[in-house]
Amino acid sequence: MAESQNGKPLEAQGAEVPAPAKARGRRPAPKEAAEAGRIWTGDRVTVGEGHPAPPETPSAVVPGEAAKAIAAEGEAHWYVVHAYSGHEEKVRNNLMKRVDSMDMHDRIFEVLVPTEDVIEIKDGQRRHVAKRTFPGYILVNMIMSDESWYVVRNTPGVTSFVGSGNKPVPLQEKEIKSIQKQIKAEAPKVRVEYQVGENVRVIDGPFSDFHGKVDEINADKGKLKVLVNMFGRETPVELDLLQVERLK
Repeated sequence: MAESQNGKPLEAQGAEVPAPAKARGRRPAPKEAAEAGRIWTGDRVTVGEGHPAPPETPSAVVPGEAAKAIAAEGEAHWYVVHAYSGHEEKVRNNLMKRVDSMDMHDRIFEVLVPTEDVIEIKDGQRRHVAKRTFPGYILVNMIMSDESWYVVRNTPGVTSFVGSGNKPVPLQEKEIKSIQKQIKAEAPKVRVEYQVGENVRVIDGPFSDFHGKVDEINADKGKLKVLVNMFGRETPVELDLLQVERLK
């Protein structure tokens, strides 16, 4: 109770008693303000915990070899690979061995050397020959990644991937289907070494030893139409490829 100088209470004298002053508190520091409302759980917190990690940038470049570009992972495609001409089968075998030794069967699935069955006429004999459709190239069915690119690119006999600039470009679906259809063709093609207008000699049949000129070529049937000189005029005769030979 407030008192005056004469010892009597101010209330008794009818005087207004001033309200007590509010205690001034200390303004919280910025760090404390930031911690306001947080509950301590006793767990140790690592700096950055609770915040989403920044997204990783996918690697699109393989070290060395002028930084080759790599396609996105996940889906298998057919890629064309340059190989030493004449050594396609050897390169294929080398690559398959690397796939086994490096356990890459889940990334590299098939290696193909495109060929077609051809009947070759030589020295009066028919021979079935597996002719390479694309000399100097092999096809690889693979999921493109840093690891699979490295396995293929560093196979002995491989020179490069076929692509745009440094980026391997996969074959389109219609392209690989056309190649596979050609490989699986049942009827072999006949390799015809003759040309229209070329002079030949008949070596078999009723016109044996006659000379003539090639007029038409039917490679599917393995036949030639030859203009044979008979009785002073040219007569068209259909002959098998085995029935003629080049004039030497």
